[in-house]
Amino acid sequence: MMVVDFSRLVLGLIVALFHRPIADFMLEREHALASFFRNRGVYLPEPPSEATCQNVYFGLGIFICLFSIARIWMTL
Repeated sequence: MMVVDFSRLVLGLIVALFHRPIADFMLEREHALASFFRNRGVYLPEPPSEATCQNVYFGLGIFICLFSIARIWMTL
């Protein structure tokens, strides 16, 4: 079970370290999807700004790390 917690910790660190490229990639995909739907007459709200996406992914990575550290600590 500890392997799962440590791998979750590593995943959280990777997301926190590479939050900018991940956010830029996901935002690019959102813009492509929104333009796909706009061409077919379905209007979606604008995706969030670049800074907002980067902050969300950084916060998600830190949350995963803190959650994993707490589980590891409780296990010990």
